[in-house]
Formats: sequence, C-alpha cells, structure tokens
Amino acid sequence: MKDALLALDQGTTSTRAILHDAALVPRATAQLALTQHYPAPGWVEHEPEDIWRASLAVLRDALAQSGTAPGEVAGIGITNQRETVLLWDRATGRALHRAIVWQDRRTAGACTQLAEQRAAEEITAKTGLLCDPYFSATKLAWLLENIPGAREAAERGALAFGTVDSFLLWRLTGGRVHATDATNACRTMLYDIHRGDWDDDLLKLFRIPRAMLPTIRDCAAEFGTTDPALLGAAVPVRGIAGDQHAATLGQACFAPGMLKSTYGTGCFALLNTGDVPVASRNRLLTTLAWQLQGRRTYALEGAIFVAGAAVQWLRDGLRLFADAAESGVLARQADPAQNVIFVPAFVGLGAPYWDAEARGAILGLTRGTSPAEIARAALESVAFQTRDLVEAMEADWGASRGSMANAAAETRRVLRVDGGMVASDWTMQFLADLLGAPVDRPEVRETTALGAAYLAGLQAGLLPPPGPSVAHWRLERRFAPRMGREEADQRYAAWKDAVRRVLTR
Repeated sequence: MKDALLALDQGTTSTRAILHDAALVPRATAQLALTQHYPAPGWVEHEPEDIWRASLAVLRDALAQSGTAPGEVAGIGITNQRETVLLWDRATGRALHRAIVWQDRRTAGACTQLAEQRAAEEITAKTGLLCDPYFSATKLAWLLENIPGAREAAERGALAFGTVDSFLLWRLTGGRVHATDATNACRTMLYDIHRGDWDDDLLKLFRIPRAMLPTIRDCAAEFGTTDPALLGAAVPVRGIAGDQHAATLGQACFAPGMLKSTYGTGCFALLNTGDVPVASRNRLLTTLAWQLQGRRTYALEGAIFVAGAAVQWLRDGLRLFADAAESGVLARQADPAQNVIFVPAFVGLGAPYWDAEARGAILGLTRGTSPAEIARAALESVAFQTRDLVEAMEADWGASRGSMANAAAETRRVLRVDGGMVASDWTMQFLADLLGAPVDRPEVRETTALGAAYLAGLQAGLLPPPGPSVAHWRLERRFAPRMGREEADQRYAAWKDAVRRVLTR
C-alpha cells in the first residue's frame, strides 16, 4: 500500500529527509551538513552539486533506514531555503555558477539604485516585498550580467532559473519538469501576489527573460515523478513549499490570526491573515502562506537574518564552545548584573529595520564579561528580534480590519515555535518572558519537513485539507511568562538603543 510520505528539507546549513507514515508520524531521518562559501564580505554561496548530492543521499538513506520500498511512497514533498538563486543549462543540467544564498548582500547597491529611481514602490505594491538583496530578482540579474554569455543564452531559452526547489525538481525528474510552487515564486520579487503570476513589468525592470522562469503550481500538485534510476522506482513529487510556508502548515496555523516562528539559521515569523493580503505599515512583508486548489492564503512575515547563525559564530568563529547546545548551559551561568547586548547584524538587519549596510556589535562589555555573558546575549538577541516582529505584526493586523483582529485576539497571543533553537528551554523561557505571551513547543519540532509531508499526503488523498480535522500538531510544552513586564520592557528598551547604534539609515 502506498502510504509513506517522504519529505526533503533542503536548508541553509543542512539537508535532511524524513520518512513519515500516513498519520504524519516520523519514522526515519537522514541528514547531511551543507558547506557555505564566503568569497567576499557579505557574499554567501553554495555549491549546487553539493546540494544535489546531499539531497539524493538523504532520500536514499531515509528509505533504507525505514525499510520502505520506493513503491510504497505515496509522494515526496520538497521544502527549501527560499530566495536562493540557481541558474543552469537546460541541455546539460549543470549550474553556471554557485548558488547565491538568501543571506547574500552583493546586490545592496542595485537595490539602493532602484529605490532612488522610485521603482521600489512598484515592487512593494505588486509583490508585497521590500526592495532588498534578500530576494531573488537582483541576484538573478547579477548572474546574467556577470557570467559571460549568460544573458544571450537566457534570451534564446537555453538557460533555466530556479530557486532550490526548482533545481531539485529538475534533477529528480531527469530534466523533464521545470516548475515551482506559488510560495517560492512569491519570494523572487518577480511575482504579483494579487494576480498570482509572474509580472511582465518587473521582468522588464530586472531584464529577465520570461522563458527562463519555471511554471507556477499550487503547493499540493502533481510535479512529476522521479527518474526511476535515482531511488529505484518512479516516485511522484506531490508537494512543494518554501521552508517557512511549510513550517506554517506543519504548525497547523490554519486560522487567521495564528502565528508561528521558526528558529534556524535565521528566524522567520508568519501571521496567517486569511484571504486578505494585509499591506504593512511597519516594514513587514506581505506574502503567501500557501496556495491550494488555486486559492491563495496570505500572511504577514517578519524575517530575521541571524538567529542560530549567531550561536554558530560563537562556536566556529570565536570558539567559545564545541557544541551549540552548550550555549544554553553558559547562558544560565551568566552574571545577571552584566547587561551585554549582542546585535547580530552580520549581513545587515531584516524586519522591521531593513538596513543592508548595518553590521553586528556587542555592547556593554566590561572586564567582568565572560563567554557566559556573550552566549546569553546571543540567545537573548533572538527573543529581542522576535519581539520586534511581533509588535510590528500586531500593529499591522490590528490596523487592517478590526473585526478580524478582535476575533483572533486570543489565538494570536500564543506563539508556536519550531526549529533547532527551540530545544533550549532557557531560550524559550526568555522568549515567553520578553513577549509576555505563551510560547508553545510542539512534539514534532521539524515542522518544516512535516508541512512538506502534509502537502504530499494532501495531494495523494491521504490527508484532509487545512482545518480542524488535521491532527498532526501536538503540544509538547507551553512556556508561560514569568518575568515582570517592567523588567521585560527595560531589557527591550536597551535592545532598541543598541540597534539604533548600528543602523546606517
């Protein structure tokens, strides 16, 4: 019986596959680290072949671990790091350049020029995004300008552009399918979120030929079947969603007003706004939550570029500890009288500041500062940045439609969390304290892969559409606020002061 669901989660620092049963219970997991390359300050790249080899390896490993034959898999769901750009030759399938990662800031100057030309206003009106190097369009334009012969090849239809999902789908299907889903398309700065299609005016603005773009489909759809030589049988690919959208589904944030935040390399919070695309007054993003059966569900999103990456830097750059899990142990040992603030703006600041030129800083250092205080400050920075997002979201949501906001008031006061950092009880408790709201941690913490598996199961007819009958989300622990509001507000004010010191505009 075909009742297994295989999720491929291709992230910024690792690639994993998780084999789920028809009830979305994880049965086997395989994971491989992914090397990042930094060829220049602010530049971040991945080797496309590393992405492909790791993806294929973990898919095979998850099947082998679980003893599942490929013919028993009802569908594969793909979820991926968003905004990362690849460009490849249609004839050979080979990439022309390393993938330019979402964190990369090389096109900050181009975004500044667009803002000066007032093109940024058109971009936001159509895409819901801010004109920032975070998104795909300027990265793709850079590739076309800087790879010899690329623009001419693209114009004659010889090249294919894609985010990571499209590249993997192309490889998995043996080059037969060049497609993406609406959630990945909406992060390119080339997609009109109101019409649900690529926008010709934006393509002209960035000088990108339409012929190189993938076909856009629903998140749950028939995306083709894998080349039988890869997994041992032709397996249908039935779901695709960008990682944060998949996590929103995995967290079962199906009702307007529900909020989730994922803590990985970065941090990304999404607030479900239903069928209404809420225009932000606080420099958040208006984006798709998902698209099913041609119907778009929207969200407000706040993006934090550095969350877990700050802990990785302390581990790998400063060598304060050997294992990231030690950061929480150190934080508990920190002197409470030391008021160290860490602003981790390694690649600029995301929402609600959107300052590509800001750089990181550690403030409040004294002779008494030790690794414990710095580790605590790194973990606290995640909570401070989350409060930035939540306050901006509540202001936008409340201003959009009072009746909707009031109806969902109790729901939105709970934050559902997932990702690697949520394993730290210390960090989650500080997050609840700073927000003054409950933080719910689910039993299954890999909710990104869970959402991808859900989409595959939905398309395969094994699972119901989003709603109360979907029962894959289960609470593991709720963290209730303990800190007094006066203390929380004082700590947050110190954070805001530190951020002002690094902003460049």
